[in-house]
Amino acid sequence: MNIREQTENIEKTILSPFAKLASESEGRLKLEQPCLVRTCFQRDRDRIIHCKSFRRLKHKTQVFLSPEGDHYRTRLTHTLEVSQIARTIAKALRLNEDLTEAISLGHDLGHTPFGHAGEKALDGISPSGFRHYEQSLRVVDFLEKDGKGLNLTYETRDGILNHTKGKEATTLEGRIVRLADRIAYINHDIDDAIRADIISENDIPKKISKVLGDNTSERIDRLVISVIANSQNGILSMDSEMQSCFDELHSFMFDRVYLNNTAKKEEKKIPKLIEALYEYFYKHIDEIPSHILIHSNGDTDRAVCDYIAGMTDKYAVELFKEIFIPKSWSKTGKNLA
Repeated sequence: MNIREQTENIEKTILSPFAKLASESEGRLKLEQPCLVRTCFQRDRDRIIHCKSFRRLKHKTQVFLSPEGDHYRTRLTHTLEVSQIARTIAKALRLNEDLTEAISLGHDLGHTPFGHAGEKALDGISPSGFRHYEQSLRVVDFLEKDGKGLNLTYETRDGILNHTKGKEATTLEGRIVRLADRIAYINHDIDDAIRADIISENDIPKKISKVLGDNTSERIDRLVISVIANSQNGILSMDSEMQSCFDELHSFMFDRVYLNNTAKKEEKKIPKLIEALYEYFYKHIDEIPSHILIHSNGDTDRAVCDYIAGMTDKYAVELFKEIFIPKSWSKTGKNLA
């Protein structure tokens, strides 16, 4: 019996009846020889961590556009915080921590530059629309590894696709990631907004603070503990008072931060930038990398969306400058007089 098989047997012994066992995975799009050491979900996690799309997350906006401070969240740090919260819940409920981690790390791989402002802009100009969770699945299925894809398991792919709106994931691990994503972004966005002097802790209604806590650490701790204490029989839940205050906190953040003119003043420029890049590459499709084009099936809109969505904030800005901003002319050669 190899190490992977030993791990699979341990899972059968210690995990909850509601957990998704690696040995019972529905498999991959393309059949592969199993690893001798890692379970299929551990292998998914490692493939995501080592892919280029994961590394690019460090240069993509979370909430504040290209912040100058060193401590504001990026899409990468958000992803890591989601993973930590989701794994804590999964471990406490004796669910599959490896699957939970893989879904967490891959859930935002398809996010556009400039955060949700970039997503909204691309969705507005593309005739077929754009949703980052669908794009995340395209990244792992087709676009990564120079067009070969990561060939992840069905369960990881399902969790990535269904980590936000609409249909829920088929696994409890995937549903944990959806909840952890919300817990993570609301709380770290509060922390970033306080750092940016957009709000202070005292601005949060006392009714909410009394239940959820007075700082980021307390809020995350109480929310996670509530989920662990109230989830049973394959259903994730937190107590009603906690859920109500959590929903109110979400509304508070929309009113005071997510729609705040000071915090979002630079985002007004994003639609024009995205639209200009879209129109340019729609007319110059030959300038899009070949590994992206091969999966567009001749659909120019699809190819352009794939290309733009994969850009980091910095790359998109620099590309815009290169294409649309005139450069200073200088005489070349040894004699510049």
